[in-house]
Amino acid sequence: MLLFWIILFSLFGGVLSVAAAGSYLLFSADVRNKTLEHLISYAVGALLGVSFIALLPHAFDSTNEAVSSLQISVTLLCGIFIFFILEKMVLWRHHHHHPGDEEGEHLANHREKSSGVLILLGDSIHNGVDGILIAAAFLTDFDLGVLTALAVATHEIPQELGDFAILLAGGMNRTKALLFNLLVSLTTVVGAVVGYFALEMSHSLLPYLLALAAASFIYIAVADLLPNLNRKIKIKDTFSQLGLMGSGVATIWFLEHLLH
Repeated sequence: MLLFWIILFSLFGGVLSVAAAGSYLLFSADVRNKTLEHLISYAVGALLGVSFIALLPHAFDSTNEAVSSLQISVTLLCGIFIFFILEKMVLWRHHHHHPGDEEGEHLANHREKSSGVLILLGDSIHNGVDGILIAAAFLTDFDLGVLTALAVATHEIPQELGDFAILLAGGMNRTKALLFNLLVSLTTVVGAVVGYFALEMSHSLLPYLLALAAASFIYIAVADLLPNLNRKIKIKDTFSQLGLMGSGVATIWFLEHLLH
């Protein structure tokens, strides 16, 4: 029965976020530009809230003679470095060509198409990892699994919007871009199922995976999402961003207490 819920919430975290992002494209570019910042601000709060209010407390609660608090802290730190390196690898592959003047336009078009393929490949890996982390959270505590799936969904929506933009820039039409993103999102379920059966045989890994999940969410919030918010420096914009980030944290805090 637990596997059913893991699959269901993995679909929620993956497929529904793509569908929501696809629906978002129906609005005008002006509306999307005005509201995307709000989505990102809320996602930052939700990701940090899940990390510090739910995932890390459960990871530290799982410590025993075999797993110490120091090991959990080191895993969290190493996880942030790992996600930094993984992102660098994607950026290196994306930017390592520098075309000359005579072939610039041809290679630029080729790079746009190649970057679309790279985005889909990167998303497949990222979604698979998300699925494993969702499975780890559910195996630790059902309510924690729900919160983790919610956090995945909140950061996937703005991410999928960016992916759509890259695929469309590469010449792919909206229908095809949506279809490819939906197929790629199913890797979340694949990762969740693989994670479920693998972790069923090794529960001792759960605290470490919870720390890695927190590292993933903290890195996404701080390194990927927050820089987008720093582009606006007016006091009014800053208070709006802080309010929405606070709303994201409050949502997680409320759900954490409601579910318990």
